[in-house]
Amino acid sequence: MQRSGWSMASKRMRGALLLAALLLSGPCLALPGFAQVKAAWRSSDVIVQDRHGQPLQRWRVDKQGRRQDWVSLVDTSPALRQALVLSEDKRFYQHSGVDWSGVAAAAWGNLWNTRTRGASTLTMQLAGLLDQELKAGRNGRSLWQKVGQSWSAAWLEQHWSKAEILEAYLNLVAFRGELVGLSALSSTLFGKLPSGLNQEESAITVALIRAPNAPAEKVSARACQLLHELGQPARCDVVAIHTSQALARSRAANPQAEQDAPHFTRKLLQRQPMAQGGVVRSTLDQTLQRYATSVLRRQLAALAQRNVQDGALVVLDNTSGDILAWVGSSGAALSSAAEVDGVTALRQAGSTLKPFLYQLALQRHYLTAASLLNDSPLDLQTGSGLYAPQNYAKDFKGLVSARTALAASLNVPAVRVIEMVGPQALRDRLTQLGLSSLQQDGEYYGYSLALGAADIRLLELANAYRTLANQGRASALRWTMADPPPRWQRQLDAASSFIIADILADRTARARTFGLDSVLSTRYWSAVKTGTSKDMRDNWAVGFSRQFTVASWVGNSNGEPMWDVSGMHGAAPIWMAVLDKAQSAAGPSLPPSAPAGVVRQLVRYRGGEEAERQEWFLAGSQRSLIESADSKATTQSPGIVSPLDGSIFAIDPDIPPANQRLLLRARGVVAAQWWLDGKLLGKGAVLRWFPWPGRHRLELRDGKGGKVEAVGFEVRGAMLKPPARPPGRSMPPGMPH
Repeated sequence: MQRSGWSMASKRMRGALLLAALLLSGPCLALPGFAQVKAAWRSSDVIVQDRHGQPLQRWRVDKQGRRQDWVSLVDTSPALRQALVLSEDKRFYQHSGVDWSGVAAAAWGNLWNTRTRGASTLTMQLAGLLDQELKAGRNGRSLWQKVGQSWSAAWLEQHWSKAEILEAYLNLVAFRGELVGLSALSSTLFGKLPSGLNQEESAITVALIRAPNAPAEKVSARACQLLHELGQPARCDVVAIHTSQALARSRAANPQAEQDAPHFTRKLLQRQPMAQGGVVRSTLDQTLQRYATSVLRRQLAALAQRNVQDGALVVLDNTSGDILAWVGSSGAALSSAAEVDGVTALRQAGSTLKPFLYQLALQRHYLTAASLLNDSPLDLQTGSGLYAPQNYAKDFKGLVSARTALAASLNVPAVRVIEMVGPQALRDRLTQLGLSSLQQDGEYYGYSLALGAADIRLLELANAYRTLANQGRASALRWTMADPPPRWQRQLDAASSFIIADILADRTARARTFGLDSVLSTRYWSAVKTGTSKDMRDNWAVGFSRQFTVASWVGNSNGEPMWDVSGMHGAAPIWMAVLDKAQSAAGPSLPPSAPAGVVRQLVRYRGGEEAERQEWFLAGSQRSLIESADSKATTQSPGIVSPLDGSIFAIDPDIPPANQRLLLRARGVVAAQWWLDGKLLGKGAVLRWFPWPGRHRLELRDGKGGKVEAVGFEVRGAMLKPPARPPGRSMPPGMPH
């Protein structure tokens, strides 16, 4: 046994001496220069900058390793450099690539089979990082690889400075898992730049070089030992806690972590793929982007008790088409679906499509801004059943001008307008403006398209409003500063677009619904439209000044309805705050000049429906006196407005019975009486009746008992228990007692 031990030691000694001889006599290997290595470095990310060159977002495109920007030696912590040299190469500044004292110590340790630190210097390790042929295998480096590594280290020492060797090493060395280079490790584990690493963080970092994927206990023990060697005694239990926390951040790190513009960046790189290490200057403005994000989150936090989680907004430059801000989500702190991009998600449009409906009607001379429309109960028989639109406020205004109907967002007049225009014409106009989600024909959407029953995207809607802001001229949006300037196309008639913008800017006309002093009234010229979809699942505020278009959306990405949140209270405050911020740096927004083909005329209403005013008309359509008889409804004969003859209604068992009523409406009858199935049901122009299953005959009689009109209808559905009747009152006809 003793003879065998001496034989093994003798072999190790001969190997060590052979290695030393080879090192002394071997040739030098040519490696790249420091400048070449630095120039060839590529981050695993794409850097998206704002329009001024400020970094907005890092986006991981290389999944093989996580690398960030190259870090110069002067931008690394002195504590880190001290810990690195002490741990890995104490005589770094004395040797010329190979530490002969270390080689001798290693040879002596091998002779006696003693565990020692290897003789590999920092320069030799760098050589292994630069030359793949010198990379260690599963069983370590072979003798010839060690020789080559030593030769390369000697060459590096002759051609590189010590500072360059340290800098390259810190950028190329692999740390834990996929982390490569000090920049990636520092930001991931400690959330700071390499220049800010303290002594404890530096010790943990250096400990990872020796054992990148070692358990946290082993890393912390080595870090604590290193701190003592540096003359910085530390409590090892505290170091162990901090080490575990840092390594946990490494496991949880999200390479696509939210920064300033995550949703915009994802869409941009889908449009314009880039290689790792690329830099792209976007059209976003970092100051406006951060402000818009802050406003959105603050507003949604205020609405949290009303079941509101999500929101989105986009800001466009009207002239260039530049996307200046893009906030796709409220973020993970508020939303359970923060990855969903509300700027491009499909959501129901609400009333935001009405301006394009009225513009089409004006352009075709179906009406003027002064024309009277009847805001009264309306039932339309469609292929899918009875359609009875209602206003948001659940009331009716009577005869109103088209200006008031649009500005105050009245629903029934909008449906009367789409009756004139036709759903197909409106659908074609909207797709012409870039609303690509309207894939079905007009008959599919029907009259409800006037009230925004279709799903649209916020970004496309914003650019359609930008077309109105530019008096009918449209162009594609610009995503990067390298995109070509806008190529304008005429999409809308300039004259009618001007009138629609003027209506949307008219705070007096919108006062019927929103009041004179609201969040829609800016201190400068602006035009705006709100919208709220069915069951308050979406609300919008979209509008423009002379310079900017801002579109905001508030709702829930999972489709849940909000609780009593309209566009005025949800999206409009965001719209106003962001437009104010954008406008503050751009100077005044003055009313636009009228284009050719527009004239202004004093108008008055014979029936006194609205006050006398100056009104804009398309040339040739102007009138000074507006007659009430222009309204279709004034010529209709007395009778039953609803229900229509032959209607079929269904009882919904999921809706409480108290909320299910059929409205019986009469027109032009004084002291109207309602008789159902031969029994007196009630009196009045409007009567709410609890629907009872079966076939029914309804008669409308005047105050003298004379029959005015009769209709038949059917109620289908489950037998609901009728609501409790007040004391002393009989059950309505048609219900069992």
